[in-house]
Amino acid sequence: MATNNPYQSYLENSVQTASPGELTLMLYNGCLKFLKLAKKAIEEKSIQQKNENLQKAQRIICELMATLNMDIELSKNMYALYEYMNRRLVEANFKNDVTIIEEVEGYVTEFRDTWKEVIQINRKQRHSEGGQA
Repeated sequence: MATNNPYQSYLENSVQTASPGELTLMLYNGCLKFLKLAKKAIEEKSIQQKNENLQKAQRIICELMATLNMDIELSKNMYALYEYMNRRLVEANFKNDVTIIEEVEGYVTEFRDTWKEVIQINRKQRHSEGGQA
């Protein structure tokens, strides 16, 4: 499907050419975006917008859960944390609770920052290995 919107084309191209690690980073960033929008919607008393954005954040967390390799012990721990975050977002949605959203936002930010660091370390290792060939 062709699009006339250059920004939309750029986004589509970014997703299609991203590595799995970069896609995970995009998921974290998207989740943070929807959490911020949900908080804003609560402040503006826009229940529909709050609900839609929290559900989008929850779908991203579910996608992150689905991508875990459950043969790895760390993945089992991450799965439990994602489950917890998802439950908290259901509670935040029900209670219109910005504090709960901020709690989940803190976890997602920490995971995103750690993931970004892992990507940077991997890039440095690949470049240093490539330079010694």
